[in-house]
Amino acid sequence: MAEFMPLVLFAVVCLVLMCGFPVAFTLAGTSLLFAGIGLLTGTFDPAFLNAMPNRMFGILSNQILVAVPLFVFMGVMLEKSKIAEQLLRNLGLLFGPVRGGLGFSVIIVGMLLAASTGIVGATVVTMGLISLPAMLRNGYSPSLASGTICATGTLGQIIPPSTALIILGDVLSSAYQQAQLKMGIFSPETVSVADLFVGALIPGLILVLGYFIYTSIVAIFKPEAAPAVQDREPLSPGFIFELLKGLLPPLLLIVAVLGSILTGKATPTEAAGIGAFGSLLLAIAYGQFNLQRLREVMDATLQVTSMIFLIFIGAALFSLVFRGFGGEELVHEVFNDLPGGVFSAMLLVMLVIFLLGFILDFIEITFVVVPIVAPVLLAMGIDPVWLGIMIAINLQTSFLTPPFGFALFYLRGVAPPELPTRTLYKGVIPFIVIQVAVLGLLAVFPELATWLPDQIYG
Repeated sequence: MAEFMPLVLFAVVCLVLMCGFPVAFTLAGTSLLFAGIGLLTGTFDPAFLNAMPNRMFGILSNQILVAVPLFVFMGVMLEKSKIAEQLLRNLGLLFGPVRGGLGFSVIIVGMLLAASTGIVGATVVTMGLISLPAMLRNGYSPSLASGTICATGTLGQIIPPSTALIILGDVLSSAYQQAQLKMGIFSPETVSVADLFVGALIPGLILVLGYFIYTSIVAIFKPEAAPAVQDREPLSPGFIFELLKGLLPPLLLIVAVLGSILTGKATPTEAAGIGAFGSLLLAIAYGQFNLQRLREVMDATLQVTSMIFLIFIGAALFSLVFRGFGGEELVHEVFNDLPGGVFSAMLLVMLVIFLLGFILDFIEITFVVVPIVAPVLLAMGIDPVWLGIMIAINLQTSFLTPPFGFALFYLRGVAPPELPTRTLYKGVIPFIVIQVAVLGLLAVFPELATWLPDQIYG
């Protein structure tokens, strides 16, 4: 029975999480309970728990993780400054005479909002509040409108600078070093958050292109589902100025943040500082800044950051107890015994992560599942950047998939009551197909994720 304790621990953690208990306390409490059982039965070495203070100090002194509150601040400030709302209105007027034009506007704004917030829930809710009423009012198919909003909202998983990629990059960096040390490589190579940011650019843009192509096809073959917006005044120099004023500043901020990382001028943490300060300047420039708004943004940033770091600490304790019961060796044996080698192991991990995405958020999966499976997969020769992008897109797809997709729940919370839930489910299916196709393309051609980092940092 003792050899199966890691699997029992993992199953109990998932079960307690499904009951709605807070993630951080579930991870820590369940792990301590199992550690106590292990101490009483003599199957757990207490020396593993002695490493917990060092783990906590390492988490709180990790320079990379300082980027998390800064990027959250940037995203929340841009969201509460109504910059996305103004941009959507202007782009909607620009693309108005084109069939599907409002859908194109939503995809563009969703992409920029995803790049600025990096948080799926915030993007879906914001886009649902400002764009769903506009699309329905202008005669768009409810399924197309809801599907477009959910799909573009999940781009926060993959479009850098993404909070998900920052956390995933930190976890994969540690897992990659573990894998190389087990392989006898005592001068291990590193994988950074910047590597994941660069690796995510091409797959992210392919996804956006896929959304554009699908919307265009619907507009061509079912014009009643994506009609042109006719009630638009002729374009004027004043409108063009307003459009550029709404589009260029946030776009330049995102380019400055990403550009400073890609060119090596700044670390992700330093670039996050640029983004946070830049979002503050934009709010002032747009006349949306006041002390009340600053207090709201800081409160939201504190809540999200506290949640993430508490989960970090709980996950560190879970990882120590899991290893103390021999969980890593068990996973390694299972993967090595699978017929098909690396392919079967990767397929199994992707399937498990996809299914867990129905019940767990990306933060829990990144902290609970990735540290267990990543060292084993990386020791089998899998590229860490490719693995990170595959996990990110896989979770993005899981968050869209009925009946449990998180993005569907977020949009359901702000959608009008007369919009049936089955319409939401129907609307996301074509976008799920697009994302699965991109995931398959990335599986066949890993260079889509690894080529650009090699060119820039190789």
